[in-house]
Amino acid sequence: RSKKVRLKGKLRSLLELESGSNDPMAVFLTIGLIHLLVNPIASVPDLILLFVRQMGLGAIMGYGVGKGMTLLVKRLRLEYEGLYPVLSLAMVLLTYGATASLGGNGFLAVYLAGLIMGNSDFVRKKSLMNFHDGLAWLMQIVMFLILGLQVFPSHLVPIASLGLLVSVFLIFVARPVSVFLTLLFTKMSLREKTMVSWVGLRGAVPIVLSTFLFLADVPDADLMFNLVFFIVLTSALFQGWSTPIVARLLKVDAPLERKRRYPLEFVPTEGVDTDLVEFVVTYNSAVIGKRVVDLGLPKDSLIVFISRNDKFLVPRGGTVLEEGDAILVFVSKRDLPEVHAVFSKQKESNETR
Repeated sequence: RSKKVRLKGKLRSLLELESGSNDPMAVFLTIGLIHLLVNPIASVPDLILLFVRQMGLGAIMGYGVGKGMTLLVKRLRLEYEGLYPVLSLAMVLLTYGATASLGGNGFLAVYLAGLIMGNSDFVRKKSLMNFHDGLAWLMQIVMFLILGLQVFPSHLVPIASLGLLVSVFLIFVARPVSVFLTLLFTKMSLREKTMVSWVGLRGAVPIVLSTFLFLADVPDADLMFNLVFFIVLTSALFQGWSTPIVARLLKVDAPLERKRRYPLEFVPTEGVDTDLVEFVVTYNSAVIGKRVVDLGLPKDSLIVFISRNDKFLVPRGGTVLEEGDAILVFVSKRDLPEVHAVFSKQKESNETR
């Protein structure tokens, strides 16, 4: 999304799943391998037990907190609306701290809790999502600022040749081989697999994890930190900007869906079973050329706005729908399937000729 590229099919969902699940696994591998390095008596079976404990407790805590937090936000009546974001932030910190204290994976717990809440329906969901979206951007800015203060360009020059070799190996060998082996028995096409292998989702997390080496007093921690930083930098510079180009060359890109901003925002309240839903009139829709009054919508459903050519129209009964119209409908959950059927109906074959 940050590169303004949209992928076809399930590519986007797959890459987002990989992005979310990479961090818990990276934390486990970092902690586990550091444990093996600093403890000569440690063994591989210890690493397996660590994996079971971290992932098991992380999954249990994340699921439990996600369900509990959703129920808490639904039932709790706070005096000020601004306290709900504070409550959610406190629960995030508590979830991570409690899971890590028990020996589980705090990253996995927080990720699962957020995933469960994001797929649940509750009144203040939109405001909480906006708050955490802004907070995430702020934390990224702070994180990159702090990490930038830890790096000296003069320290990157001596490891540049080694860093380039490792980067080339990761980009052109390790990543493609692992992706093609993992997706070997899937129905994804060669182009889709190639796209997944090219999008190396490397960001600030590997750099943050490399600071764990300093905490554990691992020998040559400076060298490994600078090497990780250089690899992430080259990956971002080389793969980051080329992602839209590669997607177009492989023909796995899709037209961008422009997010419309309506001059109206609806915030659901407790006991209200309605919501604002957007429907788009496609090129072969059966509603093209029909008046609003002739659509046959349920009586308690209301078309609030029509977005047409970057302008907003307040419809009347005689307003005629056109191809490409984005229609904002105030509809109840009970009537939503019926309204969806109206706008998704296609013209008959003899009508299109």
